[in-house]
Amino acid sequence: MTKQGPGGGAGARMTAPPDNPQASIRARRRGILLLISATAAFAVTAAFVKALGGAIPLAEVIFFRNLFALPALLPVVLASGGLAALATRNPLSHAARTLFGMMGMIGAFYGYVHLPIATVTALGFTMPLFLTVLSVPLLGEQVGWRRGLAVLVGFLGVVLMVWPGADGIGDSGLAVLLCLLGSVGWALAMITIRQMGEAGESSVAIVVWFAVGSAALAGIAAVPVWVWPTPLEWALLAGIGLISALAQVLMTSAYRTGETTLLAPFEYTGIVWTTTVGAVVWAELPDGWDFLGIAVLVGAGIYIWHREVVLGVKR
Repeated sequence: MTKQGPGGGAGARMTAPPDNPQASIRARRRGILLLISATAAFAVTAAFVKALGGAIPLAEVIFFRNLFALPALLPVVLASGGLAALATRNPLSHAARTLFGMMGMIGAFYGYVHLPIATVTALGFTMPLFLTVLSVPLLGEQVGWRRGLAVLVGFLGVVLMVWPGADGIGDSGLAVLLCLLGSVGWALAMITIRQMGEAGESSVAIVVWFAVGSAALAGIAAVPVWVWPTPLEWALLAGIGLISALAQVLMTSAYRTGETTLLAPFEYTGIVWTTTVGAVVWAELPDGWDFLGIAVLVGAGIYIWHREVVLGVKR
């Protein structure tokens, strides 16, 4: 259940923890701290996108997000063997992963501007639900009644969050829809990444070519609507790219350090960070419906994760 957040990275393959019990405990603690730090970094990125307030066109924000991420990824490329690590035998898979990832970023970034960032984070937790549904036709997996019921309960949580009796969905309806479509994009990206990994593609190649492809596509789309940023906006755009790259490196390191079965639930700490930031900076205080919907959605996601662990479903 590796969530990508605004960084749009590729996830990682986990290495087995050491046999030494004390070393294993230290590795698990380090993995948890790295993952919590990654979710905090993603929350900062979300706050920077929201702080732009739509003053910079969405395509331009995505362009700079990926452009500024590339220098931060350079040390990872060098540590992985230099340009040889970027060699690929699956250019079409990279293209598909880029399009799906762009779909996810568009939904998330639009949502950050028009919705409370905690709401956008929670809606992002629908990704495992869509991943479960899409794994049936695309990966040939079987979904039992328990996970199927958990998916339905998770979508009930979404309904509770956007219930008209709470805040209404008139003006924010498009943002909610795009966030959900973005989660579909992330799920399709994760399926593509899994297929690429099984074909032998390296994680660093997946991450870097996504950044390059997304920067190229967004740059072309940004030309007709280009707006020159102010100094503050330049700082925010640079922060979005650099911190997103840092967050992805932290998350990758976390999953290389500790077991996925241990770490995955800690991704939900992201809702704590974004709720805190939204409340402190923008006075975005979730009401009872929001909390109930988030609780139902997170509970459904954790149950799906639990069933995958029990059944040994490879994600």
